[in-house]
Amino acid sequence: MTDLTKRSVLKIAAISVVAAATLVACGKKEEAPKAAAKAEPLKVAFAYVGPVGDGGWTFAHDNARKAVEKQFGDKIVTSFVEKVPESADAERVFRDMAAQGNKLIFGTTFGYMEPMLKVAADSKDIKFEHATGYKTAENLRTYDSRTYEGAYMAGVIAGKMTKTNTLGVVASIPIPEVIRNINTFTLGAQSVNPKVKTKVVWVNEWFNPPKETEAATALINGGADVLMQNTDSPAVLQTAEKMGKRAFGWDSDMTAYGPKAHLGSAVINWTPYYIKAVGEALEGKWATGQSWWGVKEGAIDMVSVAADVPEDAKKKVDEIKAGLKDGSFVIWKGPIVGSDGKEILAKDAVADDKFLGGIKFYVKGVEGKVPN
Repeated sequence: MTDLTKRSVLKIAAISVVAAATLVACGKKEEAPKAAAKAEPLKVAFAYVGPVGDGGWTFAHDNARKAVEKQFGDKIVTSFVEKVPESADAERVFRDMAAQGNKLIFGTTFGYMEPMLKVAADSKDIKFEHATGYKTAENLRTYDSRTYEGAYMAGVIAGKMTKTNTLGVVASIPIPEVIRNINTFTLGAQSVNPKVKTKVVWVNEWFNPPKETEAATALINGGADVLMQNTDSPAVLQTAEKMGKRAFGWDSDMTAYGPKAHLGSAVINWTPYYIKAVGEALEGKWATGQSWWGVKEGAIDMVSVAADVPEDAKKKVDEIKAGLKDGSFVIWKGPIVGSDGKEILAKDAVADDKFLGGIKFYVKGVEGKVPN
């Protein structure tokens, strides 16, 4: 190596040492790679038709919302608006939810269908879920529970417990869902007591305790000694308790509202579906469609059956649950006759979901006519 080459090498080494010393003196060092930024939580909103404390329908939805929060922790943030009318106000609420950054929005009653469709059309980056509806869009899907399965089990118990052979139903709004539940309750009762007849009083609202109380009173005064409801408050059960009759809880376990009157509660568990829906949204697997869950999926049950219900009725209810779960039992199977005497389903014919979704008639044994 020449003297010139040696001097060049030494000079370069000296410069490197000085540069390193300067970096240390300035407090500078090579930075470690930055951790990936934490993903923002998914904002999920719920619109409720009633108050969260209604003890029934909305209470069941809100319990499921809380369960979803527990399941996903800080991956999500949920919020809700209660007592949202099935009117133009619903559209305003859904637009507010969208503006607040919610990316998954649940509307929990039939009357939200058209408002949700309008807002979904203007908010393609948001996913919408509509309970009990039948219209979908690319970013809106429907979900429902087979409440008629709970109604059938209640009917079996009612048919065994009635002394007057007259049952009563406090009904909300005459849509297929509610008419189907009245009919199925009656079919369940007739399966153990062919003499049963069912009276119906419509209140034309989902949640109105005073009206529900009046309707229950009218049914009892008309001879009904066992009541079911398709409304959202415990007023029907409370009225039965006060008047010395029997009744069922609906949507949630209502035992505490009328322990002496309570025969059992046909409950809905929305938690399995909500966990599925939120999980799909988080994983990017959400897609439009329709879901209708029942006993099989853990969405419907008959709970807190009264101690004085006959053992054969309890056994039959357990058999029905098992049959619905494994598919060996079908509720809507012919022969079934309408209240006008005409055959609805021929012997051994089984109603499909399209048939069940369009019921606008009463079966034999239900008194009166379906409101227009």
